[in-house]
Amino acid sequence: GTFALCFIGAGAICTNEWTNGAVGLLGIAIAHGTVLAVMISSLGHISGGHFNPAVTIGVLAGGKLEVNKAVSYILAQLAGGAVAGFLLRFIVPMEVWEAVHLGTPALAADISAGQGIVLEAVLTFFLVLTVFGTAVDPKGSWNAIAGFGIGTVLIFDILVGGPLTGASMNPARTFGPA
Repeated sequence: GTFALCFIGAGAICTNEWTNGAVGLLGIAIAHGTVLAVMISSLGHISGGHFNPAVTIGVLAGGKLEVNKAVSYILAQLAGGAVAGFLLRFIVPMEVWEAVHLGTPALAADISAGQGIVLEAVLTFFLVLTVFGTAVDPKGSWNAIAGFGIGTVLIFDILVGGPLTGASMNPARTFGPA
């Protein structure tokens, strides 16, 4: 799942560069959100949809996951992100992926580190809140279609934070292309 998120997400950023902006911010956001929605819907029954170390740590802190499982999920997430980054480097021409740093999230020139941290914290809060409200809590109103809600959060978070911080919300999504 993390491989797909990183491959499609960072790949959309590279494709946007390759096509001189034809994908656009909305296309990049939709690529991230829909791949996450589909992967959660397809693989959530296997791992609970753990494709993000920040979410995994949140679920661990909430007492809904064992430490050894959390560690193995995080290692798998980081590995999936890295493999996606290596594969994109192989596929996308160097001059394209270098121009966008292979889709690695970064701060905009006029955003301070403090502002970036606050923005990423708020965006990640929305994501983790939605994960708990749809996928973790058995009384969640959308438990059966959690992927839709979670993927949608990614779309709106990227529309706000993408140009400012890269709107990663996911250490593995940042680690992979980096």
